[in-house]
Amino acid sequence: MEPAWGQVLALIDDRLKQELTRMYRAPERHYHGTAHVEALLALARERRDELSDAGAVEAAIWFHDAIYDSRRNDNEARSAEFARQRLRDTCEAARLERIALMIEATATHEVPDLSDASARSDAAFFLDMDLAILGASPEAFRAYEEATRKEYAWVGEDDWIAGRSAVLRRFAGREHIYFTEPFRLRCERQARENIAGSLRRLEEVGKRR
Repeated sequence: MEPAWGQVLALIDDRLKQELTRMYRAPERHYHGTAHVEALLALARERRDELSDAGAVEAAIWFHDAIYDSRRNDNEARSAEFARQRLRDTCEAARLERIALMIEATATHEVPDLSDASARSDAAFFLDMDLAILGASPEAFRAYEEATRKEYAWVGEDDWIAGRSAVLRRFAGREHIYFTEPFRLRCERQARENIAGSLRRLEEVGKRR
């Protein structure tokens, strides 16, 4: 049975949906799989009235981790290009480019430089949805961390501690982790608590090595 991912968009026909579903169900995806996409689509449905182009945001969600290889650092660019290839016959060019730029922005989690204010707002909401896990309950956050570590099982412990700590410190160093007011109210405080706890745990593990 297919996952309950809500309405099938006009941009995404059944064949493409099945292709994406197979990709997200790859066995090496412990976090970046179907559950992650389902969670983001649920958030998009919650915020639909605040999105100027909910269909573009949902398409970005479907494609943003379509290409995922933890040994590479260009997954976001490759996923954006995959979206361009698969949607070019069904999506107007300017709209498709907005979708691709949203996908590419998940590499840095900085809002892309879009000229249209409504498109920038949609991108901000999309990026906040992708980072909502940082502000989840401590139990859900720990499960996310454990799943992410499995995806990087090939990385040695010392390198993992250094790399993961750097990523978390980058988010902690922002004035705001989230770009939109709804997500700041909903997630910001818990995200900072989760990140601080994770950094403490990583430091403790490093001291014991």
